[in-house]
Amino acid sequence: MTFNLVELFKLGGPFMWVLLIFSIATFTLVLERCIYLFWHDCNVSSLSSRVKELLRQNKKDEAEQLLSSFSRKKTAATVLLALLQNSKFGESRMEKAAESEAQERIRRMENGFNYLTALSSLAPLTGFFGTVSGMIGAFKSIADATDVNAQLVAGGIYEALITTIFGLIIAIVALVAYNLFVQKVDVFAAETSKAVNDIIPELLGSKND
Repeated sequence: MTFNLVELFKLGGPFMWVLLIFSIATFTLVLERCIYLFWHDCNVSSLSSRVKELLRQNKKDEAEQLLSSFSRKKTAATVLLALLQNSKFGESRMEKAAESEAQERIRRMENGFNYLTALSSLAPLTGFFGTVSGMIGAFKSIADATDVNAQLVAGGIYEALITTIFGLIIAIVALVAYNLFVQKVDVFAAETSKAVNDIIPELLGSKND
């Protein structure tokens, strides 16, 4: 016996509507984060190399102009610009300025991550809840039936398990997407920290010159 998605949805009972909302929310969050992270250039190393080269040539003003020329979608540019603009206040001040800007950019990149983790937990729990509810109904049908057979028992059980399957699918999608996004953010944070640590000596050297 085969079923299409509409029939499976109906067999899953009322909890399928909750899972449908969760699936739409998961898809929307994943798509939105993909668009955001794709649109915002998170590459740090190439930009850092260009800035360091200009600083070695004592062209700090040109380095600032270069960073200012990038739009907000060049994520690392705002962090390095904050570093250069605060260099005249000393090492501690420019480190704090760069760290503050980096945290703000990372916060924007991580927007919605908490919802993905919540959905990865709520979806399977809702699926299990629907399964338990379905099992109760199945056993009630068995108790009310005068002639109990294997087909009646199996039919009620596989119908009840449909919500578990859908809940697990949603959770897997949310978890995979979350971990991929977190990895990208972690790479950006590590590269940004390295770039800041590499540029600070160049700034201090140019000041001494």
